[in-house]
Amino acid sequence: MKRIKFTAQENTLNFSFPGGIARLRWHEEESALTIALPYRGAYGMGEKFDFFNQKEHKVVNCVEEKFCHQGSKTYCTAPFFMTDTGFGLYVETDYETMFEFGKEIRISMPSGSAVILFEGNPESIISEYMSVFGSAKLPPKWAFGPWISANHWDTQEKTELQVELLRKFRFPATVLVLEAWSDEATFYIFNGAKYMPCKGNKALRYSDFDFSESQWPNPGAMIEKLHSSGLHLVLWQVPVYKKQEANEAVNAQNEADRAFAAEEKLCVQTDRGTPYQIPEGHWFSGSMIPDFTNPETKRLWFEKRQYLLDIGVDGFKTDGGEFIYSNQLRFQDGSDGAKMKNRYSQSYLEAYTEFIGENRVLFSRAGYSGQHATPIHWAGDQQSENSELKSALRAGLSAAMTGIPFWGFDIAGFAGPLPTLDLYRRATQLACFCPVMQWHSEPDGGQFRELMASAEGNNERSPWNLATVYQKPEFIDEMRFWHNLRMNLLPYLFSTAIDCVQNSRPMLRPLIYDFFRDERVRNIDSQFLLGDGILVAPLLEENARGRSTYLPQGDWYDLFTGEKQEGGREIDTDCGLRLPVYLRSGYGIALNLDASEELGSDVGSSVKSYRNLHFILAGPAGSYHFRDDLGNDFTLRWEGKEWKKSGSSIHPFSVRIIS
Repeated sequence: MKRIKFTAQENTLNFSFPGGIARLRWHEEESALTIALPYRGAYGMGEKFDFFNQKEHKVVNCVEEKFCHQGSKTYCTAPFFMTDTGFGLYVETDYETMFEFGKEIRISMPSGSAVILFEGNPESIISEYMSVFGSAKLPPKWAFGPWISANHWDTQEKTELQVELLRKFRFPATVLVLEAWSDEATFYIFNGAKYMPCKGNKALRYSDFDFSESQWPNPGAMIEKLHSSGLHLVLWQVPVYKKQEANEAVNAQNEADRAFAAEEKLCVQTDRGTPYQIPEGHWFSGSMIPDFTNPETKRLWFEKRQYLLDIGVDGFKTDGGEFIYSNQLRFQDGSDGAKMKNRYSQSYLEAYTEFIGENRVLFSRAGYSGQHATPIHWAGDQQSENSELKSALRAGLSAAMTGIPFWGFDIAGFAGPLPTLDLYRRATQLACFCPVMQWHSEPDGGQFRELMASAEGNNERSPWNLATVYQKPEFIDEMRFWHNLRMNLLPYLFSTAIDCVQNSRPMLRPLIYDFFRDERVRNIDSQFLLGDGILVAPLLEENARGRSTYLPQGDWYDLFTGEKQEGGREIDTDCGLRLPVYLRSGYGIALNLDASEELGSDVGSSVKSYRNLHFILAGPAGSYHFRDDLGNDFTLRWEGKEWKKSGSSIHPFSVRIIS
């Protein structure tokens, strides 16, 4: 890495990198940096929904909420990119920047900003960029199983019903997300609970609540039941001191919290010294927002939520964070609104990451530079359309090239009319091979009703609801295969996740990450590697039963049939109701299977043991290093049909070699 600071004095620099020389020049009068260098692809910039390769495009780095069809806007950005020729750059600023990737690269940025230059292959550049902010945080193993979520689960009865439905339909799941659990005012008290409101500088304990007449009559017992079923509970959060609507019943605790935050300046302030309120026309308009640069804000905010961890809550879905709509704001650490437009979301996530400690998760939408230190991100809100599935995948690939290791999306979209069965099928298949696999949906009838074919109806994106609506009961069996396969893959996923954290690597990898010398992968935004050993080519067109897939140099083996394909070429695949997935020669994968050793076999939802730890080693030679949280840490090496183990193995295992 090389750090350069551009000031009022004109700076020029020639920087050598593997693909040639980058000639940087600072233009003080325009507050812009131009870079002349050879390149044909530019990647990164956070989650980018519009393009994966940003060559010939303009990118504005601004954290912004955009409901569906994000286009050039994004919740999660970073002023960082790298080229296909081995040059990388990060602008050390929280202020808005603009990158124009033309014949030259032009960056509009504040005078006095420093840039950090990188050179090397994608793996080394991304790793060094991540090191600027610190290590990624390893989610617990259970975070890599199937997630289930629906906004209309707004009672304990409905929540516990999900356990019964999972059992009835024999579906595994490891995480249940509740969005509509709270009083929709404080966002830390279960809806309907009775209690004596306390002063704004105090925190309630679990024993202070009477849940007997609540929609949640016994949250502690509910969490125990979820845990005994292998499910971990994640609760929705939003960073506001909410302004309640005139037609809402007054929430005395919320009013006390708001008053104290305003009096003690725990919330973001205007430059006139008054509490900032989210402007009209935006989500949560009129609400104040907590200033997480203030240690006292953080202390009190999380004291009020501590009882949730005490009763076993396993993490939070940290929504929002894009609430800075004015430059004339003041934060406790001296920052202004122009700076915190981007940085606020990261201060929010960093505060929650510190609060949850180990063995819990955050699932976050917004973010800025250094997002990888937050456990998991998701792509935000999309409609149930094929174009949205494609844009979500682009966002995931761009996020990976920005060092975000753990990422997911809402299967087949969060909003609008229910997806077609085919869109749901293909989105489920894609999610099965992403770092996070989750289905989720907006409130019944649609919170954006103009998008709905009807203002009525259950929007739940569960497989059984889709099967019921479309009168296709056999669809449940088809979807069960992919949920079971996800649990089969869990040993590989978690071992890969450990490697990602230890070596600062993304888990979902665009082909250019591993094969950047191959010119044919420069614009591929519809395929990726999952870890080292699996290549995935999702089906992105309605009713597609095959596709053209590019296989880089080397041999590749169909995951489902074992058929060998030579790389360095494009092949047409006919895969029926599945998708093209290939194992990379010289690598291996770890699976948890039942005695049949068949993919899609039912192994339940437990992550504490294996039914049958099974390894598939691909090709005539290579090695695979496996590790987990159960004491296994060993390497399998094979030559021809012989394999050897070195390291510590706690569990018995079986090995299959395909070549």
